[in-house]
Amino acid sequence: MTNPVLALNEQIVLVTGGARGLGAAISRAFLSQGAKVVINYYQSKDLAQQLAGEYPDNAVAIKADIRDRAQVDEMFAQAAQHFGTPVTTVVNNALVDFAFNGDARSHADVISYEELAAQFSGSIQGPLNIIQAALPGMKDASFGRVINIGTNLFQNPVVPYHDYTASKAALLSLTRTFAGDLGPAGITVNMVSGGLLRTTDASAATPEEVFDAIAAGTPLGAVTTPEQLADTVVFFASPWARGVTGQNLIVDGGLVRD
Repeated sequence: MTNPVLALNEQIVLVTGGARGLGAAISRAFLSQGAKVVINYYQSKDLAQQLAGEYPDNAVAIKADIRDRAQVDEMFAQAAQHFGTPVTTVVNNALVDFAFNGDARSHADVISYEELAAQFSGSIQGPLNIIQAALPGMKDASFGRVINIGTNLFQNPVVPYHDYTASKAALLSLTRTFAGDLGPAGITVNMVSGGLLRTTDASAATPEEVFDAIAAGTPLGAVTTPEQLADTVVFFASPWARGVTGQNLIVDGGLVRD
């Protein structure tokens, strides 16, 4: 039996860290296609409520620390109550306590496991909580879309952010292994990996010359924007990606070709 495929305007989409930077671009991209969107936030209450207020019929802002399973479960319950149906699509975008500043990064001889663990809590524990909380509703619908946000630093670690890259590499592994477990239930699991984006809160500390060097190394001659990456996230949720799972698509203007 073929599993059903929902159009974008039939989906209930939850975007973690969906109020600012890349998350806000992803939220807006789904809203522009008629999807209903749960804008998850942890500290950005004003921005989340402002964004939701622009789409009063299709968006709701809900606070939750994605590292806390009880808070995540409560968020899913609130979302289902608000829209009258469970979440069908999740985007694991939230970035916990990290900024892209190569001058301030911890080097290999001094980085602590606590720094690694802090990023694993955001990039693995958080997505794990989100996916598992979403599964009952997805399985009932025989439809689900999970899109994880990765990085092109797997292939091209131009700046060795040890903690961030290791945690995202683990998320890539989870993307591929979860695809095998969840595929029979009609749930796809994919990853979209960007490079340094111009510009988000996380990349605000990056010197201008770094952006210029990246742009010069791409076939498109430009640094990828949050909106461009968000387009690809929407693709993975759309009916056009119904046969794709366990994949990692790099969106960086062609900087990394792997």
